[in-house]
Amino acid sequence: MRTRTPFASVLPAALVWFALAAPLSLGAAQSDTRFAFNEEIFVGPSAVQDNVISFGGTVTVEGKIRKAIFAVGGTVTISGEVGESVVVIGGRVRILPTAVIADDLVVLGGTLVKETGCSVGGDTVYFKTKELSDKFFKGGLLGFLSASLLPIILIVKFVILIIWALVVFVIAMLFPRQVKLASDQVRTSFGSVFATGLLALVAFTVFIILAAVLSIVLIGIPILVALAFAAMMIKAFGRVAILFFFGESLARAFNRRSVSALGGATLGLLVVAFLTFVPIIGWLFTGVINIVGWGVTIRTKFGTTENWFRRTPRPVAPPSGPMPPAPMPPAPTTPAPPK
Repeated sequence: MRTRTPFASVLPAALVWFALAAPLSLGAAQSDTRFAFNEEIFVGPSAVQDNVISFGGTVTVEGKIRKAIFAVGGTVTISGEVGESVVVIGGRVRILPTAVIADDLVVLGGTLVKETGCSVGGDTVYFKTKELSDKFFKGGLLGFLSASLLPIILIVKFVILIIWALVVFVIAMLFPRQVKLASDQVRTSFGSVFATGLLALVAFTVFIILAAVLSIVLIGIPILVALAFAAMMIKAFGRVAILFFFGESLARAFNRRSVSALGGATLGLLVVAFLTFVPIIGWLFTGVINIVGWGVTIRTKFGTTENWFRRTPRPVAPPSGPMPPAPMPPAPTTPAPPK
């Protein structure tokens, strides 16, 4: 069993997430993915699954997972076979002697118990919770900016990616029609959407400064809270609409005519996540999609109308003066009697 350097060891986690989310986002009929929140997932000895994705639940694998397992929190117990990798963040992991994992085993935080006899074909990467906290706080600010903490920065980005995945799931499932309508405006009115978002962010910054000044006399505190809540809602919906835009565009490039709101947004999340991991370019790209997200949310009123600022034509007023008399209907004709 090989051991990688910390920087290289974090990369399989992101790659496994991509491998897990791609088939789920495309919604392929042949995919057999178990996706659960705070629930139990049990794969029996004779059962077969493609992927297992769990948030805060219990995962027990006695059968076969063709691809990968991804879990956040909870407990993962494996005695069967996993065709690719296992990635667990902040959970309790137990690998029994009969377990076979074809690729990597990555555990970030939490606990890991590997019993003698188990087989892991790739690398075993295990960061204890204490080790993660030491890397965060060792050396203060300069230590945080040092090259040795680049893996931690990647881990933080990865956790943020998981949070956005949850946001995508909630908004795309609850408001699919609104997400699609807002996304269409990005394609048809990008310039107007960008200008609206830029002006909205400038105005929002001014309001935040004014509310902070008023907070000295306690008047601005509720205003700050309201502004923060509004900004959170606007950013969340706008980001999901932008993600669906990227996901739908990629699906069309592969000749897929239609894609669900959840599938397109999840696929777009993969594209955006890949670009945001690139230094400097990722920061600029994130700034642009934030501006566009604000603009499309405000212009469409959270996807409820095509353009909030579009002027509706005024109804035509009836002409003034007396109305002309209506024409008289023709008098009925009486048929002549037969001769």
